[in-house]
Amino acid sequence: MEYVDVAVIGGGQSGLAAAHALRQRGLVPVVLEASGQAAGSWPGYYDSLTLFSPARFSALPGLPFGGDGGRYPHRDEVVDYLTRYADRLDAEIRTHARVESVESDGAGFVVHTVDGRLGAAGIVAASGAFGNPLLPGLPGRQGFAGEVLHVADYRSPEPYAGKRVVVVGGGNSAVQVSYELAEVAEVTLATRTPIRFLAQIRDGKDLHHWLKDTGFDHLPPHWLIHYVGGTLVLDTGRYQDALESGRLQRRPMFTALDGDEVIWDDGSRERADVVVLATGYRPHLDYLAKLGALDEQWAPRHAGGLSLTHPGLVYLGLEFQRSFASNTLRGVGRDAAYVIDPLAAHVRKAPAAAGL
Repeated sequence: MEYVDVAVIGGGQSGLAAAHALRQRGLVPVVLEASGQAAGSWPGYYDSLTLFSPARFSALPGLPFGGDGGRYPHRDEVVDYLTRYADRLDAEIRTHARVESVESDGAGFVVHTVDGRLGAAGIVAASGAFGNPLLPGLPGRQGFAGEVLHVADYRSPEPYAGKRVVVVGGGNSAVQVSYELAEVAEVTLATRTPIRFLAQIRDGKDLHHWLKDTGFDHLPPHWLIHYVGGTLVLDTGRYQDALESGRLQRRPMFTALDGDEVIWDDGSRERADVVVLATGYRPHLDYLAKLGALDEQWAPRHAGGLSLTHPGLVYLGLEFQRSFASNTLRGVGRDAAYVIDPLAAHVRKAPAAAGL
């Protein structure tokens, strides 16, 4: 069986940031990417997706995004950037290398892929969440005559022209998709609480300037809840205007689906052709189940990305892992530096060298 210093599971932005940090510390990683290219989930996002952060704030360590720093890069630009980043890494990236499980062998880990086994002293779980969309239970879904899909499977508004669409969710993706669908369809946003908007531009500068300049991106999650308190939607004003003008409707979450209708919380009924679930994702870590690293809800047991169950196992790209920016292009590099330092000490057997 082949042995490596560290197996990085996932070749998207988190896995590439991990590989960069590992090489900076003289370790030899192998990146295992399930798809055919090292771009993570970005190729699978909907066609119109753009970053919410300007290019100057959206780079991984060691490679500027390039071009006009004030623009908001399109999905395809991000794919191109990540591909260039992967090409510049001094690390082996194996595509079509889906990881099925990870086990402990006492001295380290054994990674089982579709093609065989790989021994590793350390593991970086950087597989993201796109492959594990959250699908809430909807009473009456089985008998619903229309289409129900998660936003992970949505690409563009054209197939829904002239239809009655209900989008479930109150975050950035829900609002952005609802806004573009409203160009061709009748759309209602169904949310449990009113939508909270956060201005994209303040005093002539993008929000991300202030997040960096003030140090907001360094605030820990257990402090953030006191400031943020829930989901926010970044807006230049057009989304809020669309709601206030009636171009886009918002109603409290419906209680059930029935035939070709949704039943709203006030008991009224309305026909619906399509329900789009913009309800988020959960970490895609099922390959760690046998290892015993996950809790009863299949969430990782960790502190800041460091496993609480297995020395030598770290995580990257978890939402609010260490900060507001943890699962973003601008924040994952900082988290990588944080988790790779102790991982490097583990791989180099620092405790044994100290006589422990």
